[in-house]
Amino acid sequence: MPTYLDMELTKAAYKLIHDQIKLKKGESVLITTDSISNFRVAEELAKMADALGGKVMLAWHSTPKGYGEVTIPYLPEPLIACADKTDVWIELNNQWLLYSSFWNKAVTNGRTRQVMLGGLSVEQIVRCIGMVDIDVQAEFQSRVVEMTKAASHVRITNKAGTDVEFNNDPNRPMNSEILHDKPGANFLLGQIGWAPIEESINGIIAIDGAISGGGDAELGVLDETISYHVEKGRIKDITGGKKAKIIRDWFAGLDDPNMYIAAHVCYGFNPNARLEGTTTEDERVWGSTEWGFGYQGPNFSGGAPREAKSHIDGICLDCTVYLDGRVIMEDGNVVAPELVELAKQLGH
Repeated sequence: MPTYLDMELTKAAYKLIHDQIKLKKGESVLITTDSISNFRVAEELAKMADALGGKVMLAWHSTPKGYGEVTIPYLPEPLIACADKTDVWIELNNQWLLYSSFWNKAVTNGRTRQVMLGGLSVEQIVRCIGMVDIDVQAEFQSRVVEMTKAASHVRITNKAGTDVEFNNDPNRPMNSEILHDKPGANFLLGQIGWAPIEESINGIIAIDGAISGGGDAELGVLDETISYHVEKGRIKDITGGKKAKIIRDWFAGLDDPNMYIAAHVCYGFNPNARLEGTTTEDERVWGSTEWGFGYQGPNFSGGAPREAKSHIDGICLDCTVYLDGRVIMEDGNVVAPELVELAKQLGH
């Protein structure tokens, strides 16, 4: 019997496997999904990868607690052993394997194209991949990357209280998520992320969108603002209401000084993303910025990863961005003339 969005999911799966991953006949494809994720997505991607000539394995496993390295005690050993032995690894896990030690092996082996789509439902896959004009999105993101890489100083504000500034290192990578056809870490389209010079990051990051980090830090969409007070790239204080205390206690419980260090900042520019409590989608809400703290992957550092026990992400909505003093986005709306028409074509 047909089910909800059957045809649309098939089209989105084809776009992902054929157009973005560019799967070649005979390549191996590992798809991982935990027991609380939407199995229809995993099944459809597995069938599409098989139809396009891939050698497919679908690993459905019990759900770990937390993200990254803390997932390892909950995972079957064969899964850990095989993750870096494949050409393509599509991760659909709600509790991310991302940023674990075996994930790091996979994304640095020069072979595996790891594609992180953690926790996305049928409707989210259709909306955030299937319904996006990839060519226009690629041109838009390319221009944003060019403008941001050329800036030495960046300031970000929003009405919730964000006012943070930092300097860029032109030698560090800037990750623009569109195509997934190169070995390494790849993520859902619509995000541009990089690691500023940590010691230059100062100010307040007022998180008014959502927070995710696994365990007690998995707060989802927020009903209060949580503010990180950052000096020289390190969180010095966390203020707000009851949920700010949850986050403070979570950091303290990990007892890891590296958890307080900024790992990356990202723009959110997926034209169809909504703030609904799934981090993979939430942090791509148009006009947002997202900050990660803790583990820093090689895709951000450009070198060896900075180890930490976990990783936490927080989203600031409706941001204003200054590049060397020039406003390119105001209250979440693109205002730079070279971006406005492309944004309109994408629905913004």
